[in-house]
Amino acid sequence: MTFLPFSADFVAELRALWEDLHAHPELGFSELRTCALVAEKLRAWGVDEVHTGLAGTGVVGILRGGVPGERRIGLRADMDALPIAEHSGLDCASTNAGVMHACGHDGHTTMLLGAARHLAANRQFAGEVVLIFQPAEEGLGGARRMLEEGLFRRFPCDEIYGLHNLPQSVTGRASIRPGPMMAGAAFFDIHLTGRGGHAARPHSTTDVLIAAADLVGRLQTVVSRAVDPLEPCVLSCTRLEAGNTYNVIPDKAHVAGTVRYFSRDVLERVRSRMDQICRGIAESHQVEFSLELRDTFRPLENTPAFAEAFADAAAEVLGNKVVDRNGPMSMGSEDFADMLADVPGAFLYLHHSGPETLHSPKFRLDPAVLPLGAAIFVQLVSQRLRPAG
Repeated sequence: MTFLPFSADFVAELRALWEDLHAHPELGFSELRTCALVAEKLRAWGVDEVHTGLAGTGVVGILRGGVPGERRIGLRADMDALPIAEHSGLDCASTNAGVMHACGHDGHTTMLLGAARHLAANRQFAGEVVLIFQPAEEGLGGARRMLEEGLFRRFPCDEIYGLHNLPQSVTGRASIRPGPMMAGAAFFDIHLTGRGGHAARPHSTTDVLIAAADLVGRLQTVVSRAVDPLEPCVLSCTRLEAGNTYNVIPDKAHVAGTVRYFSRDVLERVRSRMDQICRGIAESHQVEFSLELRDTFRPLENTPAFAEAFADAAAEVLGNKVVDRNGPMSMGSEDFADMLADVPGAFLYLHHSGPETLHSPKFRLDPAVLPLGAAIFVQLVSQRLRPAG
């Protein structure tokens, strides 16, 4: 049976808060309204310290327990949305054109705010809770910027935890795994430059569009022919741009995409092979190229003991039978990995019945997971900062 330490009114307030956040999504490092709302709520609920401005729009709250203690536990939620036009059909759909909470970060923010409110009113824990509301998770390096600006120097933590919703499942299930859990991600941009001209005289040009099409096909051989099949790796081209009219052969083309990996050696092999392929394409099509491969997310690795602790907390709320403690590895990426590289901790998936995948314009978070996520955070603090005796 699901355990919730919240009243019906509390749960209704959580949903109203989520609906407000969902209707007002903001892109990474532009979460001005979201940042102000988070800080306002934390102050109103009596959180001891509220700090803004870290990484521009980040918010950090410090909550002290009612029992003396030395340990500090970090809880993190992301706040940013995606540049996607919403077609979810929700009554609280985005009011910001072309921007949508298609990954559920509004839900994560709501869960952590709910936990903060409950913990501020019920301080039967020993030590401190560091509430981290992070901007710009979606490929913009929000976690790295918070770290560079002194997140854990200013607000040290002994352990840190985060979670992410996972749709197309059953509401009220959770999964986690010790050790490697999510892939690292590198984003690439390849620019090709040739000699453009009239579409009726292709022989007088060096056609970058043909070169780019050839390149996209050749890049699909990198994983199948340069990476050990027992090593997880994905290379996806996600963008191809060239030309802007019917009768002109363009002189520039742009191919972009992502590489997902768990091993640094694999990433370097992919980088080397991509460079070789680009050189070959450039020579055969008589064009020039530039390749940039940026290591955007490192692989996410859970500390085994803390993954077990997070699973225990989830089991107290959801029931042990619905918590998978050895869930599958994912080729998705998450910049919370950068925080875990500095402070040990764990990351958990909270499943729900939303019918659409993450990053879909039709994505719908099941609001029934909001109090579940908040309760798991509360239970985690209760267990990890349990008073002595």
